[in-house]
Amino acid sequence: MSDENFSLLDRNESQRMALVGEVTILMLKGAGYAAVFCLVIWFAMWAMTFVGGLLPAESQEAQDPTPWSSLELVEEGAIVA
Repeated sequence: MSDENFSLLDRNESQRMALVGEVTILMLKGAGYAAVFCLVIWFAMWAMTFVGGLLPAESQEAQDPTPWSSLELVEEGAIVA
């Protein structure tokens, strides 16, 4: 028969210590996932900065190609000639 109570620690220790050990392991696992997530975001930002640095200076000084970049706001009551 299989044992229904699974513990990552030794079976001879108290239940409280087993609970503390399992919670600690789960917290470390979550911290590891968070560290991997943050490193992936940092690497993506670094890669975009690196690729942007490889571009020629003319491309960095060019106007934005989107149609919304050349919109001008007209004040209310202003006369547009």
